[in-house]
Amino acid sequence: MIENRYSIQFTATKEGLLREALSNFGISKKGLTAIKHRGGQILVNDIEKTVRNSLVVGDVVTVYFPLEETSEQITPCATPLEIIYEDDELLVVDKPDFLATIPSYLHQQDSVASRIVHYFSTKNIQSTVHIVNRLDRDTSGLMCVAKHSYIHYLMSEMQKKHLIHREYEAFVHGNIEQEADEIIAPIARKGDSIIERMVAPDGQYAHTEFHVLDRFMLDGEPVTHIRLKLHTGRTHQIRVHMASIGHPLVGDELYGGDPTFINRQALHCVFLSTKHPISGQQMTWEIPLPDTFDKLKGES
Repeated sequence: MIENRYSIQFTATKEGLLREALSNFGISKKGLTAIKHRGGQILVNDIEKTVRNSLVVGDVVTVYFPLEETSEQITPCATPLEIIYEDDELLVVDKPDFLATIPSYLHQQDSVASRIVHYFSTKNIQSTVHIVNRLDRDTSGLMCVAKHSYIHYLMSEMQKKHLIHREYEAFVHGNIEQEADEIIAPIARKGDSIIERMVAPDGQYAHTEFHVLDRFMLDGEPVTHIRLKLHTGRTHQIRVHMASIGHPLVGDELYGGDPTFINRQALHCVFLSTKHPISGQQMTWEIPLPDTFDKLKGES
């Protein structure tokens, strides 16, 4: 056994080259190269083999991946994250608002990544940070992190196939009359801005579905509480799509929202569902809205 290295194990169900069996488990040529040259190991029935080895039914294959380099360029932050779920492959956290996902020029000292780096160090997890679903700094809610580059690759492939499902709740300006609707509109950068996006014919395909949860008046202004499902994951997708139909998110100044009632966009990822990348088990997490949203309905 190689200490402190992430590993997977499977039993061959058919004859063929070891290389083919590894490919079926999502280990790419790049991954095989890393295993070969960076201290990994491939065993068949506890004996080290090359990928040219032929398998027979019943052979037990064990893959030890190379140790990952820790994220030395990210300054650890000891502030804890609220962990919703954790196993050897995944970490699911409830990201608070006003916290960047990764460090930036304006937010160098504290971020989700910075907190994860510190957490990994306390648990002796030698891994860099692999964010599966990124949230805007001011958006709160469920965020998934892979604990290994191999797992991150598998999750990225699942995202491409739309196998990771996310749902959000938001409060938007105005009274949405229809009970449910969908927005299919391409999104592109706005001019030379590195931040702002807009609906544009030459943008990337984007698809958002929503339904109404409640309608009410907030200080004499109509507000609609909605739940949204993302079919794609474009930057600022929900914010841009809702603004494009005349219902910007409450608090979202960048896209026309009023910050009087809440000083950030009223958007929270409440639901995340995916198959586990190793076991294949369907995993689902759901959390309530944060207390900071209570003021939107005048609740105590």
